[in-house]
Amino acid sequence: MSFNKALNDDEVVSEMRKMVAFIKQEALEKAREIKVKADEEFNIEKAKLVRQESINIDAAFQRKVKQADVQRRIAQSNNINKSRMTLLVTRQQMLDDLFAESRNQLLEVSKDKTRYEKFLADSLVQAFFRLLEPEVTVQLRKADKAVVEGLLPSVQARYEEATKSAIKVVILDEYLAADSAGGVIVAGNGGKTKCNNTPEARLSILEEDMLPDVRNMLFGPSPNRKFFN
Repeated sequence: MSFNKALNDDEVVSEMRKMVAFIKQEALEKAREIKVKADEEFNIEKAKLVRQESINIDAAFQRKVKQADVQRRIAQSNNINKSRMTLLVTRQQMLDDLFAESRNQLLEVSKDKTRYEKFLADSLVQAFFRLLEPEVTVQLRKADKAVVEGLLPSVQARYEEATKSAIKVVILDEYLAADSAGGVIVAGNGGKTKCNNTPEARLSILEEDMLPDVRNMLFGPSPNRKFFN
């Protein structure tokens, strides 16, 4: 059989159809191959994106959680500070009212004649001993002038007997306020040193010295205090 035999038209058409079918099959397989590879790459990239977005979402969530916690702590701290400040203001107001009431009661001191005269005498003696000056001035209420003048001889005698030193006392014409609680302000060394023995001054000292004890009596010990000695 000769291989150089010419093909007729039908054979040519048949061969062409075979070639077309082969090429088409090759193309389909190649296209399927490309699609599979593309799907794999797509899925890989999709997984990467999903994982990255999950990480981003989780990080954003954690940031918001932290921000919310910080804001909660700030709000809590502000509320605590506000409550503490309100408590401190209320406590201070109570203390102020207490000491204001005490100052009002000081006016009752001079109404008991016997006790007030003893207070004046003791106040003068104490001031003399604190100053230890040969000459002093005494400032007092105008209403107490006669009482003090009557007390001075015995007061000077008590001082001079204890110190073996004489003391000259001058009562000033510059008086304390008439609505004050009384008492005396004794000055020495030309007025440079003073001993304020008025009930108001004594109460001020008492307020400062006894304030911790008063607070403890009213409000109990502070929970933040570490040392009590």
